[in-house]
Amino acid sequence: MRRIAFALVLSLSGIAFAQTAEELVAKNLAAKGGEDKIKAIKTLKFKARYQEGDGFTAQVHQEAKAPNQARSTFSLQGMDNIQAYDGSVGWQINPFEGRRDAELLGEDDMRDIVEDSDFYGPLVDAKEKGETIEYMGHATIDGDDSYKLKVTLKNGDIYYFYLDPDTFLEFRTERQQFVRGQVRETFNEFGSYKQVNGVYMPFVVTTGRRKDLANAPTITYTAIEANAPLDAQIFKMPATPVAQPAAKAAEGSDRNTARTKKAEPPKPPATKPPQQ
Repeated sequence: MRRIAFALVLSLSGIAFAQTAEELVAKNLAAKGGEDKIKAIKTLKFKARYQEGDGFTAQVHQEAKAPNQARSTFSLQGMDNIQAYDGSVGWQINPFEGRRDAELLGEDDMRDIVEDSDFYGPLVDAKEKGETIEYMGHATIDGDDSYKLKVTLKNGDIYYFYLDPDTFLEFRTERQQFVRGQVRETFNEFGSYKQVNGVYMPFVVTTGRRKDLANAPTITYTAIEANAPLDAQIFKMPATPVAQPAAKAAEGSDRNTARTKKAEPPKPPATKPPQQ
């Protein structure tokens, strides 16, 4: 009899502490400041410093506008690499490959920027976007416990969110993209959350293609500005070449040339509060 009673207590406890995907998403959005405050933000401007483990650094500027416009500029050695999406057309200017005219993005980069341009992230209005969210139980990441959510996008790509059990903010995400029959994975870790217009956003993002992010590139945001006026034209593909500064990658020694090749922009984090 006591065994039955004990089993019943355990069962009821399990029910009491059970989590659902909907509850976890609601707690995540509430922890960030609430859905109303999140949706009150319509534009974002970012300034950041990109750094690799060996001391290599560059400057990053990003702009984003709801619902799905994004632009990112990676500046190094007096040159600007630009990638942008206006909601329908994705384009880039890549002087690091000797190109000074705007050109359409390739398939892989286009897939990235379309997903990244989702201004509020996949946890907001998931059902309306045709996404599904599942609770996958607990997971251990680098010795830390977390709640794990699986988000399947309308196009079939998958995000895994790892939420801190105390704050309910995500501290890690994994993205699986299915491109030409192959799986491509991206891993992000988030830290140093601070408020911007009443919404908590990560100011440090480590990103890479491997699960071990110990030596992966890090982007540290030095400023995030919400609801600043943004001209929609900055997201549009230029009809004429955009002038670049006089600095040229070919100038200087072979060492500088090699460094310029290395400086080809990495995939920056989303041009929005990462996984807002």
